Amino acid sequence: MRKLFALASAVALVGSVHAANWDMTAEQPDNNYLTQNAIQFADDVREATNGELDIKVKSNSVLLTRPEVKRGVQQGVVPIGEMLVAAIGNEDPLFEVDSVPLLATSFDESEKLWKATREVLAERLDKQGIVLVYGSPWPPQGIYTKNPLTSLDDLKGVKFRAYSAATSRLVELMGAIPTTVQTPEVPQAFSTGVIDAMLTSPATGVDSQSWDYVKYYYDAKVFIPQSFVIANKRMLEALPEDVQKAVMEAGKRAEERGWQMARDQTEQLTQTLADNGMEVQDLPEKVVNQLTEIGDTMTMEWVEKAGEDGQKVLDAYNN
Repeated sequence: MRKLFALASAVALVGSVHAANWDMTAEQPDNNYLTQNAIQFADDVREATNGELDIKVKSNSVLLTRPEVKRGVQQGVVPIGEMLVAAIGNEDPLFEVDSVPLLATSFDESEKLWKATREVLAERLDKQGIVLVYGSPWPPQGIYTKNPLTSLDDLKGVKFRAYSAATSRLVELMGAIPTTVQTPEVPQAFSTGVIDAMLTSPATGVDSQSWDYVKYYYDAKVFIPQSFVIANKRMLEALPEDVQKAVMEAGKRAEERGWQMARDQTEQLTQTLADNGMEVQDLPEKVVNQLTEIGDTMTMEWVEKAGEDGQKVLDAYNN
């Protein structure tokens, strides 16, 4: 990575003059709807600019892994990239508000939360030389286990996949052992015993063919994570103004499309889990009550970390 970042300055200089071809890093495989949305975004930009800007989407983290995307875009290693918002929650707690358990569990609630947060996040990124192009939600997060779940006591000592600081904290409060595993590594992590359970969406469950490793999927709707597409500000502003405008207008359409795709895909993806032999269930009432208590705890912790700005976001969301 160090050599890659050292090369970035030369790439950025060339890109500032000849920015007709951009590689876009995307985390998920081609058949994932988030990647499909990114591909449509790239097609829209290409069409609107008559090919003056050609964005090529590179899926499945072949360019950069999740922890590398934000810095990679900021440094110009890639001009544009898609990533999980909460992955940079360690930098600023406002980036992990969507991961506060049970704060927003439906798409309508999550969209309200995103609208209350979006401008604040865009301002923070702008100060770091990054432009927020568009955001798209994941399906609600459910719990995957090998054995039936009747109480959170059943998870004590279980190696449980986490993928952000917020999910690590959640797993700790659930009594399990948080183990950080990135999405492309999920099948191997299960097959080698690195993890025994996970909290993730039905989209990742389908992408990783989770039915090969676990039996139960609990449609917990713990929270709805957000991904966003970010661009290097200097490289974007080096483009002609009409091309810049085309990028942002295509981003606006991608954001609207992403919310609809998530709504449309969630039920279908959950059914795919069932069709492949998984037992799809709602959470037992006892587990719901236990998670609600954890949610209250994590909400208070988040507000304490996020301070005045965090309280403003919550107030805007609640109002």
